[in-house]
Formats: sequence, C-alpha cells, structure tokens
Amino acid sequence: MANETSESSVRRHGGARGSAGILGAALLVVVVAAGWLIMSQNSLSGFKKDYQAIFLTNGQVYFGQVSKQNKAEVVVSDIYYLQVTTPLQQTAEGQEQANPQGELSLVKLGNELHGPTDSMFINRDQVLFIEDLKDDSNVVQAIVNYKSGQ
Repeated sequence: MANETSESSVRRHGGARGSAGILGAALLVVVVAAGWLIMSQNSLSGFKKDYQAIFLTNGQVYFGQVSKQNKAEVVVSDIYYLQVTTPLQQTAEGQEQANPQGELSLVKLGNELHGPTDSMFINRDQVLFIEDLKDDSNVVQAIVNYKSGQ
C-alpha cells in the first residue's frame, strides 16, 4: 500500500512536470510568434526615414516619408508633389501662347487654398506601389534644397 501511494505520488508529480514543460513550450511559441509579429509590423509600418514615392491609382504621385502602413491605409508626412505649369511665350506677332511642354516644379503640401496639414492618410486601395528614393535623386535633392532655403 505504501508503495502504491508513492507510485501515484510520483505519477502526479511527473504529470505536473510534463504539463509545466508543455506550458513552457507553449509560452515560448507565443513569445516567438509575438516577436515575429512585432518585427513584421515594423517592416510594414516602420519605413526608414528616407523619402518614398507613393504612386496612386488616379495618376498622382506624392513624395514624402511613409511613417506607417497597414492593410487599410498608408500614412505619409513631409509631403511634396509635382505640378506642371504651362508658361506663356510671346510669338513673333506679339501674342501670348502656352508652352505645350510645360515645366515641372516640386510643391510642398500645405500652401494650398484649403490649408492641409503636412500628413496624409491614403486609402491603401488607392496605392499602386511605393518606391524608396535614393538620397541623390533629383526629387530628394530638390527637397533638401527647399528645406535649406535655396
């Protein structure tokens, strides 16, 4: 009888150790999965603070710093966009005529009539793709020049 009691006691403790091991392994899996999820979210939402070009389905392109993106939206700040102006030229007869080629200029978001803030929440369905811009690209150089007051 004493032998039976000690045997069942051992089984109970062994079972508890087995449960603790399974619980520990499950906890480890949860921690690893949480770490992977956090890292994958950072890769989606934590773009480096360089500039990106955000191409939209309506043909518009914005240049800025993507601070966050998920399945629903892309959040951009420090935003610029291209504007085409058609300067008028004098013809030989003295009449003004629009230059069909036009000129491109980079415009800082925020000076428009409606006075938007310098951050934009873009519906993810409207984004075709996003590209990282090189530091020596013409757009980034124009942004640097704008910020330095040139």
